[in-house]
Amino acid sequence: MEEQPRNSQTVRTLLQLRELILNGELSPGERVSELGIVDRLGVSRTPVRVALVRLEEEGLVDCLPTGGFVVRAFDETDIADSIQLRGVLEGMAAQRAAERRLDRDALADLRGIVEALDDLVHRRALTIGDFSDYIRLNDRFHAQLLHLADSAVLKRSMERVLSLPFASPGAFVRVQAELPESREILVIAQEHHRSILEAIEKGEGSRADHLAREHSRVALRNLENAVKNQRQLDRVPGASLIRLRGA
Repeated sequence: MEEQPRNSQTVRTLLQLRELILNGELSPGERVSELGIVDRLGVSRTPVRVALVRLEEEGLVDCLPTGGFVVRAFDETDIADSIQLRGVLEGMAAQRAAERRLDRDALADLRGIVEALDDLVHRRALTIGDFSDYIRLNDRFHAQLLHLADSAVLKRSMERVLSLPFASPGAFVRVQAELPESREILVIAQEHHRSILEAIEKGEGSRADHLAREHSRVALRNLENAVKNQRQLDRVPGASLIRLRGA
């Protein structure tokens, strides 16, 4: 992915425009007027143009053949494809990490994350705060997996996939907080974490690849749970961009 724009006004415009889309203030299918955004954000046209091009790269807006941009909508298939693509890349990362035959010290951070997740998942009762801690630790696990792969190509590819609003490992975790089977899902996900670490420690590349891909399916399960309940779906950042079947 290209480097983040250095100009502070451009960066601020990008963040503000992305927030307008993810918060639903700009609706799917709505044409984004450059002049309208200029007036709304109080910036010049140049940073708005740069921000829109960047958001097109991220997949949040589409460029119209006639010029201009429109806010993109996502359906369940789009999201499932993004999650599975992340799973493929993380599988490659896990395999690469295993094949590097890293020593115990190199895996210390990943092991510490898994141990912290173990402690959290097996608490007697899980609170909303616990789920927030889980998301933070889970994100660190996935970031560390990519770091251990030591591949610039994988890193760039993953950055592009994760720029989509629903592809990140924690995108649908918060949905679990109100589900009766929430602990069961977390226990399964944590068993994946522990098994991926074990496969990397033992240098089992193919097993690490398979486990990481299977792990991504937990996010698909959370997506399926979310679309069954609008209240749960509304907890997902960018939920206004999702177009459900039959909606």
